[in-house]
Amino acid sequence: MNYIIHVSRIKYEFNLKNSTKFSGILPFLQFLERMKIQQTFRGFDCLKKDNAKFPLSKIFVYLIAGWMADCSRMFHFQSLQNDPLIRAFLGGKCPHYTLLSKDLLRLEKIEDAAIEFKERVMDIIEPWMDSDLILDFDSSVETVYGNQEGAKIGVNPHKPGRKSYHPLLVFEGKSHLCLNGVLRPGNVHSADNGIEFAEETYRLLSAQYLIRYARFDKGFGGEKFYSYWEQQKINYAGKLKWTSRLKKYVENDNSPWIRYVDDELIVIEGKTVYYQATSWEKPRRVAVIRKADKYEEDQLQLFDFLWDYEAIVTTMDWEPMDIWRFYNQRACLENYIKESKYGFSMDKIPTDSFGANHMDLLIKLLAYNLFEIFKKDHCPAAFKSYTIRRFRREFIYSAGVLTSHSRRVSLNICETYAHKWAFRKMIQSVRMID
Repeated sequence: MNYIIHVSRIKYEFNLKNSTKFSGILPFLQFLERMKIQQTFRGFDCLKKDNAKFPLSKIFVYLIAGWMADCSRMFHFQSLQNDPLIRAFLGGKCPHYTLLSKDLLRLEKIEDAAIEFKERVMDIIEPWMDSDLILDFDSSVETVYGNQEGAKIGVNPHKPGRKSYHPLLVFEGKSHLCLNGVLRPGNVHSADNGIEFAEETYRLLSAQYLIRYARFDKGFGGEKFYSYWEQQKINYAGKLKWTSRLKKYVENDNSPWIRYVDDELIVIEGKTVYYQATSWEKPRRVAVIRKADKYEEDQLQLFDFLWDYEAIVTTMDWEPMDIWRFYNQRACLENYIKESKYGFSMDKIPTDSFGANHMDLLIKLLAYNLFEIFKKDHCPAAFKSYTIRRFRREFIYSAGVLTSHSRRVSLNICETYAHKWAFRKMIQSVRMID
């Protein structure tokens, strides 16, 4: 006989002990433990007493675990405070969420804390990079909703007229890892302090790594920036603004256009010119690409083609089409920034202190890097392309109960867990870390 269950008659009680809603985070927590992330940052523990329950190195791993669990703001860590799995990971107890902001403020007391932190991060991520590197530079805008230190009114496409920060970032083009980041006031230009930032990144890398190429958009153009890469003998490809002066120069150039693509939908042609902008000290090689959509035969077409132009300044002697394709690989950089911003809350500002917010940015970029390494080395192939938000939804958010018997702790995960085989594979892979 079939029975109808009326939801309104279901009774409830709050008596399920040692339950967690983040049981799927276990492989990543084991990954943090095996990678010895807390031990890597022991040098920061000197800011607190020797008998402190929560040294800064433990606070760092707690923040990383919280951001993996979607704690985008400090008060969201309340949801982790009594979680038995997270408590077991931290040794039995979680800090109160108000302590997290206070500990970020402590970091201001260390001279060159950001540099020391970046050096430790580089030690962690270097084994996952090729010896030949591609540096992709970009910046982002983080809107603030208060009077945080260093926040200024500048170019803000999302919230015009509001104060913001304008962090500068550099990613490695092949590994997708973030090599360096710096927080800046919102009223600076994209290229401001760009050379100093590039030099700092260069110093952070070990001698075994060779920077082969640099890529950047038109916000980083300028004589000083180009000259820096030329002096370092590093090839670069940078987008140029398509100005009327550049357009006229290309139109007057007599060299022929080379057609690279001519199919049913689009035509792509390219040529190389040696162009000198008004602020440049010498002419430079510029690859010009023009594209046009083809019309159907029955459509009215007033002109031969309606061309869309792109120009890339470069030191490389490749064909224009190859330079264009190489530069366009940089387009993935926007996805990396979105992942760190919307996945790891890089755009959420936790304190009123500029220095503390800078350290918060660096820790979030470390969390982004660790997740990328975890996916690359320990996730089955079908899940390596997952964003952190999809990974949370399909893996991390799962009910479980922590049990203890004969000094053995077990995590009993709900029977309906969708990716049991992948979970086991990740656990097995993580346990292989030396």
